Amino acid sequence: MKTNIEELRKKYIDNPPEGMTSKDIRRMSEEQLLDMDYFLNEDDLDDDFGEEGFYLF
Repeated sequence: MKTNIEELRKKYIDNPPEGMTSKDIRRMSEEQLLDMDYFLNEDDLDDDFGEEGFYLF
């Protein structure tokens, strides 16, 4: 898991999200980095449930 964290950190250091710097990414804890990655990629994880008209009201 450590190598995955370091790969993720390198990804964001090389191309930091808008409003952040490489220095910000270096200072992040593993948990903060994982949380940021989750929220930045949240739409990619969506399984499109409800796209076909199945909704609960």
